[in-house]
Amino acid sequence: MESIGTPILWVGFTVFVLGMLALDLGVFHRDAHQLRVREALGWTAVWISLALLFNLGVYFWFGSERALEFLTGYVIEKALSVDNIFVFLVIFSAFSVPPKFQHRALFWGVLGALITRAIFIVLGAALLHRFHWVAYLFGAFLVFTGVKLLMQRDSEADPRRNPVYRLFRRLIPSTDDYGVGGFTVVDAGRPYATPLLTVIVAIEATDIVFAVDSIPAIFAVTKDPFIVYTSNNFAMLGLRALYFALAGMMEKFHNLKVGLSLVLVCVGAKMLLAGVYKVPILLSLAVIATLLASSVAASLLWPLKMPELPIQHAHPRSPDHAAEARK
Repeated sequence: MESIGTPILWVGFTVFVLGMLALDLGVFHRDAHQLRVREALGWTAVWISLALLFNLGVYFWFGSERALEFLTGYVIEKALSVDNIFVFLVIFSAFSVPPKFQHRALFWGVLGALITRAIFIVLGAALLHRFHWVAYLFGAFLVFTGVKLLMQRDSEADPRRNPVYRLFRRLIPSTDDYGVGGFTVVDAGRPYATPLLTVIVAIEATDIVFAVDSIPAIFAVTKDPFIVYTSNNFAMLGLRALYFALAGMMEKFHNLKVGLSLVLVCVGAKMLLAGVYKVPILLSLAVIATLLASSVAASLLWPLKMPELPIQHAHPRSPDHAAEARK
């Protein structure tokens, strides 16, 4: 399949992404502050609107099939990014990151993720172009990952056990003081890495695992690397705002992981069946949207039961207290 991405489109879209990131951190969030839910929802709406406008442009310039491919890839990436939010919660809790520094950490974490995912996309496209049987490996891997995610129990893995993070701490002198939110501090003439830098390293290390899942999932929808690249970028650009919008209510969507697992299984099966039957893009989009909507609805209809706190029975008053009360 030929790509719609010309060199001008590749360069232009990359410049757009970098410009939006610079505008985000350099203008709108220059001063470190805690992002409120209303502000986060506003930014989430902005990123989604930009993605839909881009999708509209793809429709008018390249046709409905490519537009559906972009939209399906974007929905898959946006859904899988919810798992990133769970991990961000764990990382920020493990490192006690002050709320006002979390946006800065996510900004640089997402920027690094965009770079690593771009490398994964280029490598994946090259492999699929040269070795068509790699698609079956991707499909089998997605089915395996989906089943594994469906069967595993909820557990909060300690990001400090990540081998990349442990290697970083071993090689780079570090401090536990966040200071004013910089990446390094100087003490007695010697530079030390702040916890904010180690948090970004932990985010990047864990995102590699997510990229291994998400990039093959989009290649199950389209073989066009430009569609994969743009849908992935738009989903990642809105990840920071989505985190602050949903971080306080993630426990309400306890069944969402089931929906994400089934999505991975479905797109993996689509890849495995590609040689026998090509699943229509519109059908893929409908199935994915139905699975995600059903898991969210199930979470809201059957919420988790919170453990009941033991009832504190009042102690009977002593005779002395009773006597005082009569007085």
